[in-house]
Amino acid sequence: MTGLCGVGLVLPAVLVATRLGGWDDGTALALPVVLLPYAAVATLLVLGVLLALRSWWAAGLAGLLAVVQLCWLVPRFVPAGGTVAADVPRLRVATSNAYLGQVDADALVRLVREQRVDVLAVEELRGSAAAALERAGIAEVLPHRQLPPGGDTALYSRLPLAPLDESAPAAARAQVAAEVSVGGRVVRLTAVHTYYPLGDARRWSEDFEGLRAAAEGGTRDAVFLGDFNATLDHAPMRDLLATGLTDTHAELGRGGSPTWPEDNADFPRLPPMIQIDHVLHGKGLTGVAVSEHRVPGTDHRAVVAELAVTG
Repeated sequence: MTGLCGVGLVLPAVLVATRLGGWDDGTALALPVVLLPYAAVATLLVLGVLLALRSWWAAGLAGLLAVVQLCWLVPRFVPAGGTVAADVPRLRVATSNAYLGQVDADALVRLVREQRVDVLAVEELRGSAAAALERAGIAEVLPHRQLPPGGDTALYSRLPLAPLDESAPAAARAQVAAEVSVGGRVVRLTAVHTYYPLGDARRWSEDFEGLRAAAEGGTRDAVFLGDFNATLDHAPMRDLLATGLTDTHAELGRGGSPTWPEDNADFPRLPPMIQIDHVLHGKGLTGVAVSEHRVPGTDHRAVVAELAVTG
């Protein structure tokens, strides 16, 4: 039985070593890293069995692995605390992956109305999806937009969108990004859609390099939102956060809120298992609320976040 438990610790040990070494950056190891939260649960179960068997040396190893994993995971479930004054300006943002343009446009516009969204980032806006959003009335609630020709990512906004000027870093201007004014403060919004590591891990890593370059030195009043194709355990995501960004889910103690894969024709009756859709913000903003929403036709849950422009 002890030997079987040892086998059960192999995957958690490999994942812990991978995260510590950052070996997932640009490699196929990016795929199993998404399992780290589940590996932590498995480690605790194995630890319980080993303690019951009084296999102390193996229990010690399992305990060490468990402590390391819990140090990473527990903070995501603990709200940062603090309050925001009621008169502080708020910005409500949302992100939704359109799943190669198959999203139900009417449902997405309805979500925007119900959630009083100020800015919406849409990824995988392919084919006639943009036209479908227009027919659904997106312009009535979010009349301003940035839709780069040939791209698959867009920003829709209730507030006027100002393009980044020449003073912004070239890497920032290369993104789907714009600025809005909220309570007299300028907030830079960047819509994110990285390549997926299963398709090309090197390209996925390069996309994050571009995001880090765009964020360096300008994160204070910045919001990065979209489909990052990464969890908080991936090295490229952790490096991006290190530029001065905060994940709103983790900030509010909702680090266990998966967004993919959503139940649809390709994933029937399969509940979301990993969190790859995020709203990141700089130190000049504070997360007030965040929630996930099912939108028919897509394999991602939409994420809606309310941010206070605290300064």
